[in-house]
Amino acid sequence: MLGLVDGTGLGCRVWVPPRVYAPQEDTFLLANALGRLPLTPGAAVLDVGTGTGALALAAARRGARVTAVDRARRAVVTTRVNAALAGLRVEVMRGDLLEPVSHRRFDVVLSNPPYVPAPEPGLPRRGPSLAWDAGHSGRALVDRICDGAAGVLRPGGVLLLVHSALCGVPPTLERLGRAGLHATVEDRRCVPFGPVLSSRRKWLEMRGLIGPGEEKEELVVIRAERAEEAGK
Repeated sequence: MLGLVDGTGLGCRVWVPPRVYAPQEDTFLLANALGRLPLTPGAAVLDVGTGTGALALAAARRGARVTAVDRARRAVVTTRVNAALAGLRVEVMRGDLLEPVSHRRFDVVLSNPPYVPAPEPGLPRRGPSLAWDAGHSGRALVDRICDGAAGVLRPGGVLLLVHSALCGVPPTLERLGRAGLHATVEDRRCVPFGPVLSSRRKWLEMRGLIGPGEEKEELVVIRAERAEEAGK
């Protein structure tokens, strides 16, 4: 079992099997943003790229009706197990980002997608890098979420999306704006490079994504809101 420290906003322990993304700084930052969001009992919450289901469980503990989606079969099983261990009800679906729920609408959409810039241009097909690699720019999945989030949000609904500043904050804000959402930076946190970014330091420098000797990345939570319907 993985113990989560006080103050993360998750308030639980989760089982983390091999090759499933363990909750860490980006998860905790997004959980804190969720904790500040007013969430009425019965609110419909979607967790996209759920991993262990830690964020889905945090929402379910507040009385939300939670749906969790992940493309990795192992993550789907892990989330179901963690929900059962916690005694919480979470609908877990396997599929590609928003596609399994494209016909539904939610009050809140959460996402901690893969966002790490990678030397390989495409997305990995298997292995642990499925949880973090997102093409040269790191935006292969972030852009798709930005483009599709408005379609699954109810009027007045909120998207909370976390990613690294290495893949660009202005492009996220601009893309969400073009999709009809009002987007702002909700939170930021600088953290030391983990093993993946440390191993890519020279490549990141060559790409101009970091400066010489840089050893920290900035994590950013973006909040995007869909406007209320006229007359509401």
